[in-house]
Amino acid sequence: MQELSLNILDITMNGIAAGADTMRISIEEAYPAMTISIRDNGCGLSEETLEKLRDPFFTSRTTRKVGMGVPLFEMQAEMTGGNLEISSVEEPAEGHGTTFKALFYMHNINFVPLGDMVSTLITLIQGNPNIDFIYHHHTANGDVDLDMREVRETLGDVPVNEPDILLWLQSFLEEQYEAIKEGERL
Repeated sequence: MQELSLNILDITMNGIAAGADTMRISIEEAYPAMTISIRDNGCGLSEETLEKLRDPFFTSRTTRKVGMGVPLFEMQAEMTGGNLEISSVEEPAEGHGTTFKALFYMHNINFVPLGDMVSTLITLIQGNPNIDFIYHHHTANGDVDLDMREVRETLGDVPVNEPDILLWLQSFLEEQYEAIKEGERL
């Protein structure tokens, strides 16, 4: 994948397919490192599945025979000198779900750009309006935050995937990213 945001989209969709109703996406930039964490509260993975997850010829989907998302994400991290950690707790245990934590070194020539997180988030919200997406991106110049629980509380009965709401959410995120860019220029 040409952008890390596409990996984030893929792994987040896997968590939703696993029954998650809350997805936490966190990006921490502290040059030279970037850490991306994706945490779901889905059904979790067995030890056997967890061991197979890094194999590109393993997938739980019946529509295809390969699952490249996790192996590509891991490869992209390792190409920069980083790594991918995966942990999971199966239902019905408390705290069930799966966490992906990838470390990237941004100064490495093999570092793949983060990409368009605004479009990624809007795509996720539009297609999954009942999921609580909690997003945090920390940089040296500021933070970008979105908590869909707060948005739903404010909107009441208005669906979050209404076109006007999606446009507002897009603007809200873009303004936060613009403020970070302004901080970089100072």
